[in-house]
Amino acid sequence: MKVGYLGPRGTFTEMAARGLFAKEFLIPFRTIPACMDAVAKGDVELAVVPIENAIEGTVNLTLDYLIHKQRLPIVGGVTLPIVQHCLIHPSNKEKQIEKIISHPHAIAQCHDFLQQFYPNAEWEHMNSTASAAEYVANHPEMPIAAIANELAAEEYDLVISHDNVHDYQQNRTSFVVLRKREDAISIEGPARMEDKTTLMVTLPSDFSGALHQVLSAFAWRKLNLTKIESRPTKTGLGNYFFIIDVEKKLDDVLIPGVISELEALGCGVELLGSYPCYDLAIVQTKA
Repeated sequence: MKVGYLGPRGTFTEMAARGLFAKEFLIPFRTIPACMDAVAKGDVELAVVPIENAIEGTVNLTLDYLIHKQRLPIVGGVTLPIVQHCLIHPSNKEKQIEKIISHPHAIAQCHDFLQQFYPNAEWEHMNSTASAAEYVANHPEMPIAAIANELAAEEYDLVISHDNVHDYQQNRTSFVVLRKREDAISIEGPARMEDKTTLMVTLPSDFSGALHQVLSAFAWRKLNLTKIESRPTKTGLGNYFFIIDVEKKLDDVLIPGVISELEALGCGVELLGSYPCYDLAIVQTKA
């Protein structure tokens, strides 16, 4: 089975894809939209893309493209610890590093380390941590370092000059698995964390207290919400929809009851997916 992921090789998304689909054929794509388009065209069966980071929040590009461009069912989720390292070319072990390159989020997450060890170094932003590692590998003559993960170090034959350089030890990124059909994935190996159902809710424009009514529909049924987030509908200023994650698999009574109640209030409700979520941190701890 072909599985697409946000590349290039050596990204955290590849680590997540490997954790779920170790035996499948993994194909990197340069952008999140390219990943999702490949699923829609049938070039790959599944796509793994980032959806949320514990430090930086929601990956808006993933969410907006999913809602407005490629409405693909969410069939799985996985959470991965984010562990950043400082990588250099082997020929630069004795050189003074003059520039640090990486994705802007990675540089922001390693601010304390950079201030302590490279206070005078220039910072340059790249499209991803893996592309930064690739750049360092292709320019051995330059005194530069990349902030990236251990997979990128292995992939591009780089040396870890400093390990665990991130400021926040509990940093995690969540990824979603997308496919054209709605069949949820079932993986053996990774620890299954929870089942989740994701809904998109659009409020009626002339209904006072509509959001309170929406939340009440979940509350009196004792359905736990793990996330509620607003995003613009792109139809006018002040128009928003809400993405709601429910900590429960789609059943025959409770969640359909919520949907019926919200629709009776005049809300628009769409099911984006009901799927299992896995945690790769538990697997690494056990290993």
